[in-house]
Amino acid sequence: MKLQKTDTGFTLSINGRTIIDHSLASPAIFVGHGQERMDMYRGNFDIEDYVIERRSLAYAQVTDNRVSLSDAPGQPVRIVLTVDKGNIGFEALDASLNRLWVRVVADRDEHVWGGGEQMSYFDMRGRRFPLWTSEPGVGRDPTSEITFKSNIKDRAGGDYFNTNYPQPTYVSSALYALHVETSAYSVFDFRHAGFHEIEIWAIPERIELFAASTFIELVETLSERFGRQPPLPDWIYNGAIIGLKDGENSFQRLQVMRDAGVKVSALWCEDWVGLRQTSFGSRLFWDWQANEKRYPGLRQKIAELNDDGIRFMGYVNPYLCVDGPSFKVAEALGYFATDGAGNTALVDFGEFDCGVVDFTNPAAAEWFAEDIVGKNMLDFGLSGWMADFGEYLPINVHLSNGIDAKLMHNQWPTLWAEVNAKAVASRGQTGEALFFMRAGFTGVQKHCPLLWGGDQSVDFSRHDGLVTVICGALSSGLLGNAYHHSDIGGYTSLFGNVRTPELLMRWAEMAAFTPVMRSHEGNRPRDNVQIDQDPQVLSHFARMTRVYRHLAPYLKSLSQEAVSHGLPVQRPLFLHHQDDRDTYAIQDSYLYGADMLVAPIWQAGQTDRVVYLPRGERWVHAWTGETFVGGQNVTIPAPLGRPPVFYREGCINESLLAGLRRF
Repeated sequence: MKLQKTDTGFTLSINGRTIIDHSLASPAIFVGHGQERMDMYRGNFDIEDYVIERRSLAYAQVTDNRVSLSDAPGQPVRIVLTVDKGNIGFEALDASLNRLWVRVVADRDEHVWGGGEQMSYFDMRGRRFPLWTSEPGVGRDPTSEITFKSNIKDRAGGDYFNTNYPQPTYVSSALYALHVETSAYSVFDFRHAGFHEIEIWAIPERIELFAASTFIELVETLSERFGRQPPLPDWIYNGAIIGLKDGENSFQRLQVMRDAGVKVSALWCEDWVGLRQTSFGSRLFWDWQANEKRYPGLRQKIAELNDDGIRFMGYVNPYLCVDGPSFKVAEALGYFATDGAGNTALVDFGEFDCGVVDFTNPAAAEWFAEDIVGKNMLDFGLSGWMADFGEYLPINVHLSNGIDAKLMHNQWPTLWAEVNAKAVASRGQTGEALFFMRAGFTGVQKHCPLLWGGDQSVDFSRHDGLVTVICGALSSGLLGNAYHHSDIGGYTSLFGNVRTPELLMRWAEMAAFTPVMRSHEGNRPRDNVQIDQDPQVLSHFARMTRVYRHLAPYLKSLSQEAVSHGLPVQRPLFLHHQDDRDTYAIQDSYLYGADMLVAPIWQAGQTDRVVYLPRGERWVHAWTGETFVGGQNVTIPAPLGRPPVFYREGCINESLLAGLRRF
């Protein structure tokens, strides 16, 4: 990175690319202070800012690698920038400052991707993205009926930018990446033709810049910066993780599926801890130990499944319900976040209250990792679990480390991931036990071995349906998250919105070409079709699990590639075709490794699809063997069971991939 003094300011560039161009006439650095209003209701937030001051620091004094910025000559220096290799450090000399705006030079035809896990728009250009971990919302489209009703009922509707996993990092088509090292609320604004504006509700520690000659090198660098996951466990390649929450009846239902030809790697029973009934539907009992009433003799059943080559998985989150025995233990030890009076802070999670285990207290984090995850789960025989609700840290609690909860809120998912990872490591099961999370922030990559796309609606909707998990996989994958998957069939069923057999089958088709296949019964199982309730759905699902298992050798190679190079399993088309700019805005198809292209059917009633095939290759249709020249759109028939899938002619895996024609 190069700092260059100019007549009235300075420029910062990396690999010859100007990133910041600051002058008296056109300043790029603005500071000020504001007073935010943040209201939280069950993981949803209403946020606005009253900006008291926003002022450009137009006057710059450059000395060696330092830039001192003030309002005008003779005025006090308010902030100092220090340039060191790829970092821009910030030091506020004015204690009143709690807002920073930085303008980054942009090209009119530039594309930008990242922002953590973005579900609606992969290419972020032209839109504004607040970066704050929260419930993503139901429907995520204010113009839709379901979002409108969700907002009226529970303030739970959401919008295109709401995400469980934000991260203040973006990748530019100009072959650089920018990361803001802060946990504060921040905003990426890509709406302006000539600049990107970064807004931070604090003075950040630094801004980090990365550059490379290829997208692959850039992704490798970012994955090294944020951390890489271990390889997928060997048992995952045996088939699908079957999600059932039907008590001891789950074992019988699993056998019915196996008898129908479903290839199974694990049985996932999130209700292993028992249930309580609420108006939202059946909710889990948040105490995180086996419920013998709902699952009699579970430890023995787990052992029997293991003997049959099938693992057992459960569910946990970082909160403890007041009516469970673990709450009393944690409260006596002082392990909960507190309220203003120093008492245990209680949070309403929808008709029941919980305490927030304070992971900024090392003793509390160690207790949860050892006693809850270690003893109650791993030692009991679980091979994995959903680690849920990392985005729920209330912003009004008091934490052991003394840092404002508003500044810890975004960082909470990373602390939660670290607790789970430490528990797994303590049993020597890193790379063997598999937990998955929907919430994330900077650094979660180092600890969380698998993401899942969150609680999509059980439909084909543009902003909350099947297609959104493709976008989520691509955006998060660029930032070092190698493995992504989703609830087959979606999760959220409200206001009469129920999934169809078609949706369930189309979702399974996509899932067969992702790192992990996992089904979910959803929040209202009795209202929605399940895999084992419809003969056509069951037969179709069994076939797609056989496809997944057939591809296991290829997936294993991609998992090793993720470990050694940090490349995601699901990749944007431009990652391997950066000279083909027609690939830059595609978000509803993806490369499965370098050799396969997958274009899932994501609209109801669709029986064919137009697919863009990148230039410079010849692409073979996986189901028919027909070959197409790249650099064109092709219309491909896509009956149920044959989603548009292609592989590169002449690739090293051609023999294996050609075997798909047998299915």
